[in-house]
Amino acid sequence: MGIIKAIASAVGGGLADQWLEVIEPDEMDDKTVFTRGVTVRQGDSRNSNRKGTKDTISNGSVVHVYPNQFMMLIDGGKVVDYTAEEGYYTVDNSSLPSMFNGEFGDTLKEAFNRIKFGGVTSGTQKVFYINLQEIKGIKFGTRNPVNYFDSFYNAELFLRAHGTYSVKIKNPLTFYSEAIPKNEDRVEIEDINEQYLSEFLEAFQSAINQMSADGVRISYVASKGRELSRYMADILDADWGEMRGMEIQSVGISSISYDEESTKLINMRNQGAMLGDPTVREGYVQGSIARGIEAAGSNANGSMAGFMGVGMGMQSTTGFMGAASQSNQAQMARESARRPQPSGDTWRCSCGNENTGNFCSDCGKPKPQTSVWKCSCGNDNRGNFCSNCGKPRPIEMKCASCGYEPDPDGPAPKFCPECGKPMQ
Repeated sequence: MGIIKAIASAVGGGLADQWLEVIEPDEMDDKTVFTRGVTVRQGDSRNSNRKGTKDTISNGSVVHVYPNQFMMLIDGGKVVDYTAEEGYYTVDNSSLPSMFNGEFGDTLKEAFNRIKFGGVTSGTQKVFYINLQEIKGIKFGTRNPVNYFDSFYNAELFLRAHGTYSVKIKNPLTFYSEAIPKNEDRVEIEDINEQYLSEFLEAFQSAINQMSADGVRISYVASKGRELSRYMADILDADWGEMRGMEIQSVGISSISYDEESTKLINMRNQGAMLGDPTVREGYVQGSIARGIEAAGSNANGSMAGFMGVGMGMQSTTGFMGAASQSNQAQMARESARRPQPSGDTWRCSCGNENTGNFCSDCGKPKPQTSVWKCSCGNDNRGNFCSNCGKPRPIEMKCASCGYEPDPDGPAPKFCPECGKPMQ
């Protein structure tokens, strides 16, 4: 018994009116992984085949296979033929298995050889379909907190996670023989998820531990769904891929929460990190004093009593508050000194690079020293124009031969009046 691929043009709308059965998959939604084939128009008055035996497929019947579906022809409980290619197929009781592997290649042939000889005595013939689409939205949640060592906090923390994951059937024959319960005509993912959920959560724990070993911060776990999927796939490939024919496709974490002790440790670490900043610490000290004075004004025994209490408290803690403030300010001064300070106005080096320090950051040349010059108005300047009257800086000239220097306020000669050489 086998199937033969029919010519598409030979299958028309009138096919269901013939005496042969036309078999299609029963209703299959995004959570259905396995369903039986049903006869089209089984009770239609135009269907003349009313004497057929139940669970027997007539020779020459047509089977429809749609995209992302895997069809199996079952005879006596064993798989006698299958197809992973969409189209119309004719049942031929005299033919050998044709086995249309489609995208699966020789992998299905190997699986077929392992399971085809099992089953019971031939007596029933059925068609079954397996959903090859990604099965999404499978919910999971950790029953107990999962331990996670975070190197940033240097502590063993515990988290709870809830979310969804998806699977895809990679070897439908293996999936049929290992994951589908016997004598079932329809299976939803929820029907078989319970038996695999414990395995999933165990792999989830291992994946979480691997992320911890890789140094991922615990607060980043919720955004690492893609990496988590890879970890899960690596862990479950052997069991789910080879033994059950399905694989993890993606893992999405919708919420992460910490147990009470972990929450305390995280908050303590974060608060300590904030108070390690002297600016924040000084603000905290000053703010606590301001809050105390504000509270004193609303004292039930009168504001005067409140302010007296504040004064007494200030006297008793003056040493501590003063020392704390001085320590904060000293640390802020040290940190400010360590930060690079601007060394003056921007200047352009001869290489073309703009700088603010005393040396060019590109070629290392020192910043040109600008001499002080006195304007005719009496003001001392360093720039090219007088900051008092706006006059331009006089051109400095000197004879390279005899050293003659002309009057800076007078006309600039082109040649030295002493030796006749060109002026610079």
